[in-house]
Amino acid sequence: MGFRVEKDIMVPMRDGIGLATDVWLPDGPASAPTLLVRLPYGKDTIGLYGYAVAPSVFALVEAGYAVVYQDCRGTFRSGGEFTPMVNEARDGADTVAWLLGQPWCDGNIGTFGASYLGFVQWATASAGADLKAIAPAVTTTDYYSTPWYSEGGALSLHAIHSWTTLMAMADVQRAMGAGGGDPQALMDLMGMAIQPETHLAALPVRVRPPLEKQFPWWAEILDHPARDQYWQDLSVADHFDEITVPALNIGGWFDIFVNSTVRTFTGLKQRGGSEQAREGQRLIIGPWDHLNSTGSYPDRQFGMLADALTADITGAHQRFFDRWLRGQADALAGSAPVRIFVMGIDQWRDEQDWPLPGTSYDAYYLHSSGRANTAAGDGELIAEPAADEHADIYLYDPLRPVPTLGGRVMSPSTANAAGAVDQRRVEARDDVLCYSTPVLDQPVEVTGHVSLTLFVSSSARDTDFTGKLVDVFPDGRAIFLTDGILRARYHRSLAEPALLTPEQVYEITVDMSVTSNVFLPGHRIRLEVSSSNFPRFDRNCNTGGAIAETSEAGVQVAVNRVLHSPAHPSRLVLPVINR
Repeated sequence: MGFRVEKDIMVPMRDGIGLATDVWLPDGPASAPTLLVRLPYGKDTIGLYGYAVAPSVFALVEAGYAVVYQDCRGTFRSGGEFTPMVNEARDGADTVAWLLGQPWCDGNIGTFGASYLGFVQWATASAGADLKAIAPAVTTTDYYSTPWYSEGGALSLHAIHSWTTLMAMADVQRAMGAGGGDPQALMDLMGMAIQPETHLAALPVRVRPPLEKQFPWWAEILDHPARDQYWQDLSVADHFDEITVPALNIGGWFDIFVNSTVRTFTGLKQRGGSEQAREGQRLIIGPWDHLNSTGSYPDRQFGMLADALTADITGAHQRFFDRWLRGQADALAGSAPVRIFVMGIDQWRDEQDWPLPGTSYDAYYLHSSGRANTAAGDGELIAEPAADEHADIYLYDPLRPVPTLGGRVMSPSTANAAGAVDQRRVEARDDVLCYSTPVLDQPVEVTGHVSLTLFVSSSARDTDFTGKLVDVFPDGRAIFLTDGILRARYHRSLAEPALLTPEQVYEITVDMSVTSNVFLPGHRIRLEVSSSNFPRFDRNCNTGGAIAETSEAGVQVAVNRVLHSPAHPSRLVLPVINR
């Protein structure tokens, strides 16, 4: 089927601002079901048309869908000023209303897209726009928990620093194209993008002159480190009862947003605002990070079936839209609502729900004689709480943080900077506690939400505690699976911080997100515990003050303790599947 493209239609918003819009129209009937993609990265960016966790626009047009791409407010060819998420609900709803008035739109409208393109889909749906279905990929419904901060309250420094730098560069280039802009500002930002390490390490975190100059909201976001009313007002997750559309949720086990992806799926199944929303949720998760969906990493390859292209993501979108935009009741027949890639056995598997029915939440208790420091120490994961009383002690120095190795960062995995990366280098540090099972003689499948409960104390009024789950291979590789962090001031609530009393023992729980992995015979399950994961997260300065405002001279070293005994049963809780 042929098609034509109408370029740069300026769609008016309610305040008179025009948003640049391209319309891809298939040959054939006078009107067609329509798919909307709103993005801040430039609708003319050809690479977006083939992003692996999003469908092929060419296949959709060939199938008879009209596809509409629109530059978000204040980006590329659209008018106005760009502030993340502030205008997306209104602009999305206004665009849908405009589409409904076009003769080539048959009134059935859906959306798709990844990352920020998913943010705007949830915003549009939350505004009550007349959508039939949405397909957000590698994205979130809670902008505090990702990408700005985290489920444990630490700033997601690497993600927001890299993304804001790239957006600021685009903003300067846009201004220069219009005859204004500052070439020196562009050079400064390019330096931050090309050599990010120095800029990520600079303190205070708030002081980033090129970003502050270009985007006043950089400082505004750092002024709200708790999940206060500022974030609650932006959150879609707090208002799932207002979402009435089915959603195809797509994520990656190593994506920064995966925890939100699965919590959105379960939240809408329970609290969606319509029967279609509750029963129409679907979930696909592969062994992918935010930018790489091949399933191939330098330290771990998941096989040919792991690639999103092999997984037929385009076909999954088309069948989903055929069901909800065309009313084809059998379009999803024979497919399960949940499809996950199980690592370890490296196979796709269909499931009927999430969390998986029959999940057993098994505790693995921490034990040592007080020498769990490094992988060469005596830290163990055991079936019962430790019978003796010991504490593992380490120094956390913010100027000597534990480096991020792979995992959930917004970086190309080809640079060995994201995904399934070997952790042995950090496990050799004396400020990393390692607890391992004996070598397994039977496979253990872990699929679901992982949590870590610790009994801790600190010499500081505030500090961080991190957890990381790794799969230790017979050859010694310790491959990242999932992790989490808790900023201690949020041990009671993300909205209401409470500082620690130094040396007092606290029970804390670290949300370690989700995974799906079979630990094979000959492997070991390992937990790493420390107090930093930098630059994925910012460094706690240990003072109890405003972390974003603290200079290098103001940081303090903390003495942190992890206790394990009958009275202090520190434990890793794994979602075990016994089938």
